[in-house]
Amino acid sequence: MPTTPREPAPAPTFELEDELRTGGARVIAGVDEVGRGAWAGPVLVCAAVSGPADGVPEGLTDSKKLTPKRRTEIAGLTGPWVADHAFGWSAPSEIDEVGMTEALRRAAHRALEGLTERPDAVVLDGHHDYIGSPWAVRTQVKGDLTCVNVAAAAVLAKVARDTHMAELAEDHPGFGFERAAGYPSPTHRATLAEEGPTPHHRMSWSYLDALPQWRHLRRVRAEVDGQIPLL
Repeated sequence: MPTTPREPAPAPTFELEDELRTGGARVIAGVDEVGRGAWAGPVLVCAAVSGPADGVPEGLTDSKKLTPKRRTEIAGLTGPWVADHAFGWSAPSEIDEVGMTEALRRAAHRALEGLTERPDAVVLDGHHDYIGSPWAVRTQVKGDLTCVNVAAAAVLAKVARDTHMAELAEDHPGFGFERAAGYPSPTHRATLAEEGPTPHHRMSWSYLDALPQWRHLRRVRAEVDGQIPLL
């Protein structure tokens, strides 16, 4: 039977931004993260403020639905469709120390504080506000599919972190960092079992419990109220 062509994903719009501007916001930043579920590498948060509507690249959508080549092309066209953006990073050691929720909060604050002008409103992808005070946060489920600012942040974050992980792969070949960006691919799992974790692995995560020869390296972190349970 012939297959039905898949409809393209809907393009993000400025509908939410327009709503926030009606409520008095002038500068609106979209925020998204990448690397939350990886076993290795940092978590990265991007804050982005989009430019004119007529500058948005054709095909902009959820970064996960774009090919690496197209993501890189869109990220390379940051002006004028992105008026301002900044990154906030949280290293694996910090994730191990404070947990993912706090690491995300810190990374988001670093990104927002790195913008040229303080935003009046922040649109955060997802349903959980991990940013908090003093920022005026509006959560938006599937924001990277519906909101231009969030889609911009998602694409820029993904390209920046993938580039970083590809650089780490040069010093740590065999883990597939250049392809899977620290997520648990079959290649990553096999090399991890044989060679053990690198300095870029998250050492408080339970994947180490399944590796008898390396589980003694796992860092035990006390439970912190408000943490999102992850691995």
